[in-house]
Amino acid sequence: MTTLFQNFFNKKQLNRVTKDFPEMPSIDGLEISTVSAGLYNTNRDDVSLFYFPEGAIFSGVYTKSSTRSVCIDWNVKANKKDVRALLVNTRNANAYTGKQGLNSIIELSKFFLDKKKISNKQILFASTGVIGQPFPLAKVKNALPNLIEKLKRPIKLTWIKQALSIMTTDTFGKMSCAVVQTNKDFINIAGIAKGSGMIAPNMATMFGFIFTDANISQEVLNKMLKRNTENTFNAITVDGDTSTNDMVLVFSTRKAKNRIINDINSKAAKDFEKALYEVMLDLSKQVVLDGEGAKKFLTINVTGASNDKFAKEVAMSIANSPLVKTALAGSDPNWGRILMAIGKTNERVKQEKIEIKIGDSLITKYGMQVPSYDEPKVKNYMLGDNIIFDVNLNLGKGKFTAYTCDFNAEYISINADYRS
Repeated sequence: MTTLFQNFFNKKQLNRVTKDFPEMPSIDGLEISTVSAGLYNTNRDDVSLFYFPEGAIFSGVYTKSSTRSVCIDWNVKANKKDVRALLVNTRNANAYTGKQGLNSIIELSKFFLDKKKISNKQILFASTGVIGQPFPLAKVKNALPNLIEKLKRPIKLTWIKQALSIMTTDTFGKMSCAVVQTNKDFINIAGIAKGSGMIAPNMATMFGFIFTDANISQEVLNKMLKRNTENTFNAITVDGDTSTNDMVLVFSTRKAKNRIINDINSKAAKDFEKALYEVMLDLSKQVVLDGEGAKKFLTINVTGASNDKFAKEVAMSIANSPLVKTALAGSDPNWGRILMAIGKTNERVKQEKIEIKIGDSLITKYGMQVPSYDEPKVKNYMLGDNIIFDVNLNLGKGKFTAYTCDFNAEYISINADYRS
């Protein structure tokens, strides 16, 4: 296993890589491979391919950045009911690259048309890395024959390699899976993700690629992805920055033997959607856990807002506050920073109704700090690495949960050295 990791991590990072990887299933109708195209100064794998020999349906959600990558513009035009391949590269974002960036993926698509009879509407692209640098077309194109030659059905080891190959500043590969039983039939779900910094909703510097063999309609799959993104990938933040490239894609080969899921309200649909949500949430949390330099994981539960939209605004205001996140890094129960983050939102709160809890300790009620507040106890709680804030606005039934991490000096160090 050391050989597998040595080209991806420096010695300082290796202790974080030993996390247990799940027993990822093989997805019938999917083949994967990864190789080095020489995009880094090491020989780490940096280009990966996901191939569907008999095609797949897919659904995608993408960054809302107005300076998004040409890959996003390409993918939204793809045939959602018959896709054959997804090509991913790291080190270069292919964003703000002008005609050179677009011409590069056109050239790559021609290769797949020639070698695999895949049309330009049947291939997707995902790029992550430095923005504004010319796309390394020659290196990526030269790697494609080897990439195709190495295609095989996924097993645990090859899933790990795929997860590692799409990383940039990540310190571990992110994988999750589930098995769903509908009647006597079984459906497999397997997902990988990347993301560590420039993480904020709508999407972020983050990829989520999820694969299933569920016999499901594209329309139902699309609805499931969109409504479950809101409480998973769009509920996380590391630094509040929204990237140019990010996407979550869900593919189905429809090879499972279950009766087709074409009614989103059916029991089979609900069972499958629950498992899909759990995989998406798990991957989302792993992205936060790997926040650049992160040492602590913070869950922020906001309840009692006038509606869910405002609950999310309050939760994300707290989650994105540098003052809250640095207090978290210092294990400082400075609840005034939480109050500040609540107050700067568009939600018209009533101070006397706000209740703030850190862990199981009630901090504020009736517009002031509670008399029983025990700061040493709360300080001791915040020395932990899994912290929970509960905020009740007592205005209505709106609720939302956000996830974030601390903000410390290592984040600055990682990003200051990013292009070196």
